[in-house]
Amino acid sequence: MLKIAFSPIYKHPLPQNHRFPMEKYELLPGQLVYEGIVSEGNFFQPVPLNEHWILNTHAKEYWEKLKFLTLSKSEIRATGFPLSKELVEREITILHGSVQAALYAREYGIAMNVAGGTHHAFSDRGEGFCLLNDIAVTANYLIVNQISKKVLVVDLDVHQGNGTASIFADNPSVFTFSMHGEKNYPMHKEVSDLDCAVPDGTGDYVYLAILQSQLELILKEFTPDFIIYQSGVDVLESDKLGRLSMSIDGVKKRDEIILKLAKSLDVPIMCCMGGGYSAQVSKIVEAHTMVYRLAQDLYF
Repeated sequence: MLKIAFSPIYKHPLPQNHRFPMEKYELLPGQLVYEGIVSEGNFFQPVPLNEHWILNTHAKEYWEKLKFLTLSKSEIRATGFPLSKELVEREITILHGSVQAALYAREYGIAMNVAGGTHHAFSDRGEGFCLLNDIAVTANYLIVNQISKKVLVVDLDVHQGNGTASIFADNPSVFTFSMHGEKNYPMHKEVSDLDCAVPDGTGDYVYLAILQSQLELILKEFTPDFIIYQSGVDVLESDKLGRLSMSIDGVKKRDEIILKLAKSLDVPIMCCMGGGYSAQVSKIVEAHTMVYRLAQDLYF
């Protein structure tokens, strides 16, 4: 069964000028059920993650600033969201969603989190709509609990996974791969185990060819026993922030490459949704929906 993390708190109401990035979380689960891709029984509702596992990845001082809502104005501005108790609760619920989805992936081969992919969060600060890094927390959870020994992070959001790269810079148990827009946010890039920066305007054919070649390079030096896939859809030509030129079909082929890779390696994969900022939210939802269709087709 395809298990999917979703909680009502994912669609926490923000002030109107901060609503846009969040609307897809309200629409995606309903679309999946409407199309018959899944039923209500496929969803599980995570709860806030235990503080122990947050501190296993994030600095205590930073976590306490979040918990007690004492971030400075500049620190809040860097996250892109107004700080609130509800927002912090949402973030730690997303963390648990990704951790639990990873455990379900061990059981079923694949599992999903409707949210997640908060790859701009560093151990000691938040950036770019990310307060806490669910990718890093999940990878560390798997390794510390000896569930996995080698975790491959495949980050195909259009923005570099700078926080994830920084957190695992000296950890040979986690291989961080980020394929992102060369001139896009963040302007200062961290160093992943493998970074692939593509020029503005890159379309399907070039993007997919590069992706295939990079994956081949990775597998020559790293043999994962778990994959975390950040499947951001801000690579679309229609995306307001992406600056690439990929089509819906190109994104589908991209997702298919990653899911088929995991299946061929017999390696569990947890997918988190990442970014998506097309002007029409229906395009964002459709692009995200494809990875769920593929999961059902390939695994169940």
